[in-house]
Amino acid sequence: MKKITAVICMIFAIVMVLALPVGASAPYQTYTYSIDGTALYSPDAYTPAKSIDSAYMGLETTISNPSDIEVDENLNVYIADTDNNRIVVLDRYYKLKYIISDFVNDQGVPDNLTAPQGVFITPDKTVAGELVEGKIYVCDTNANRIVTFDHEGNFLSVIPQPESELFDEGAVYKPVAVAVDPYDRLYVVSSTTYQGIIVMTDEGEFTGFIGAQKVVISAWDQLWRRFQTDEQRALSETLVSTEFNNITLTGDFIYVTTSSIDENNVQSAINSKSKAGDYAPVKMLNAAGEEIMRRNGFYPPSGEIDTSKTQVSDTIYGVSTVVDVACGPEKTWSIIDQKRSKVFTYDYDGNLLFAFGDTGRQLGNISSKGLAGIVYQGDNMLLLDKTAKSFTVYERTEYGDILVNALKNQNERRYDQAINDWMEILKRNSNFDAAYIGIGNALYRSNQLEEAIEYYQSAYDTSNYSVAYKDLRKEWLSKFIILVPVAVVALCLVWSKFMKFAKKVNKRVATSGEKKTYGQELIYVFHVIFHPFDGFWDLKHEKRGSLRAAITILAMTVVAFYYQAIGQGYLLNPQGGYATIFGVILSVGAPFALWTIANWCLTTLFDGEGSYKDIFIATCYALMPMVLILIPTTIASNFLVTEELDILSVVNTFAFIWAGILIFFGMMVTHDYGMGKNVLTTLGTILGMIVIMFVAILFSTLLGKLVSFVTNIVTELQFRM
Repeated sequence: MKKITAVICMIFAIVMVLALPVGASAPYQTYTYSIDGTALYSPDAYTPAKSIDSAYMGLETTISNPSDIEVDENLNVYIADTDNNRIVVLDRYYKLKYIISDFVNDQGVPDNLTAPQGVFITPDKTVAGELVEGKIYVCDTNANRIVTFDHEGNFLSVIPQPESELFDEGAVYKPVAVAVDPYDRLYVVSSTTYQGIIVMTDEGEFTGFIGAQKVVISAWDQLWRRFQTDEQRALSETLVSTEFNNITLTGDFIYVTTSSIDENNVQSAINSKSKAGDYAPVKMLNAAGEEIMRRNGFYPPSGEIDTSKTQVSDTIYGVSTVVDVACGPEKTWSIIDQKRSKVFTYDYDGNLLFAFGDTGRQLGNISSKGLAGIVYQGDNMLLLDKTAKSFTVYERTEYGDILVNALKNQNERRYDQAINDWMEILKRNSNFDAAYIGIGNALYRSNQLEEAIEYYQSAYDTSNYSVAYKDLRKEWLSKFIILVPVAVVALCLVWSKFMKFAKKVNKRVATSGEKKTYGQELIYVFHVIFHPFDGFWDLKHEKRGSLRAAITILAMTVVAFYYQAIGQGYLLNPQGGYATIFGVILSVGAPFALWTIANWCLTTLFDGEGSYKDIFIATCYALMPMVLILIPTTIASNFLVTEELDILSVVNTFAFIWAGILIFFGMMVTHDYGMGKNVLTTLGTILGMIVIMFVAILFSTLLGKLVSFVTNIVTELQFRM
């Protein structure tokens, strides 16, 4: 009886496993990235439904080396079957409709496609009340032309190679991708053209280049070019050029991709948004060719962020190889990384919505380096695998539906509904920063500024935070407009009164001949920083300062840097990082000690008249500008917006320059040096600081090894005993 029960339980378990729906669990992990570049797991936005191969399509000849996939307004699918010299057209259910291969050209001569690599379909449209049928544009790559057909596959025309003096002599025209705008302008990507995207009419008339990639020449190459002949210089220019590899179009905007930019430049663009427009592997252009992509996410859209060798394996690392781009619903767009077989999807503002994909043979995975194309088909996403000679259909999940609906409500200004959708997203993915940003945007447009700011802070979105805070600050200023000038005038009066008081005290102390008090020694610093030559002279020879006052100023400097570390505004410290007081003491004390010790050691050898105590006191008094400037600018950083932070940076830089000048002249007066000798000793002091650091590091390393050696001996003796 027990055996029969066990068998029944086993059969039941097997049936339950087999009954699980195919594709219930995707063979990859969907994720986004945090502000520090950490991958955050996310629910799947798309899951694989089925793989479509040649047999499923109903083809007699298997497709070979497919290079492009497109979808028309009726959801029909078009595949550029390159090695078979044809365009395969499927219906919305992925069954064969017809094949474009052989045709009779406009000269009445039998003709055929030759290794076509790109296809683009324009929809039917109405012009002046008349219906104008759409066309199929085929990049007949090896025939150096573009051929057009109607939606039934009938030949219409040949668009020949464009001609212009702007093309290099002997240039080869090899169209690999094309996009056509509503005005029948063609934007052609030629694999051998580095001047940019070719723009021409549907009759082949060349109108110009747009979106030329920025070419970077190293300092060495620039120097070497001075000694090159004109022919060598022309050759070197072609060698450093970069080309686009794919293109798509949505409305009046053009997305283009490239994989030929130097990897170091792409990595630099990922790490610095200021360079992203020049070296990004994907760009968004307007009709004039101007780069207009928004890059408001943590990282500019470039594909993979974690490019280290340990990210997937030792063989898959480095920046993404971006080979295609597709426009999705609600202004979303996706790029594909051929190197990793992954898809990265962004919203219109450049925020990463989700990334997924992996190499492998399971349904949903793509062959290694086989990912060749991407396109949206309604709610589905199609990924072309040229190695497997098939494409995979990915269906949008419930999570993906909510995400698209949230973007739709946001784009259509239904902010209350958008907030509800974003809240639903957060229930499923609390790490999704784009949801916090979406809620913040909806609240901002509803004029709920304080609430919007809280959500922007949750997503570390400094850009939108700055915009919302600027409006909130305007509201505050409108309420307290009278208090602002009153506060500014009051501060100026207090500062003026204090400086007059300090001047009066310093003047009285200079002539009294009495012993200086601690307060008088501190106040004297305000004379030193504005009158360095007289100030440092009296500081040493008239004993106007003291060691206790110098230590107090040094402590104030540490406090100023510590307050800067913990008290900066959100825009300067969005992650809320802070430094410990011990860390600040070390960061201030170490260079201070190195400077004073190195300067004393050097000037002792070169007839310097200052003792170590004199150097210590003069250097401390010279640090006062940083105390006077860093604390107010740190307070001000809590009330500034992004475009005003540059002013703050300039002011802080001025504090360091001011202190550096005071230290320089303080050493000159203290040691009674001339200008030239002081410059040499200053440079020597800096070199001495480097030598001391090197010796200290060497000593600590040797000491560590000695301790380790002794510890190992003691451990060995303990084992043997």
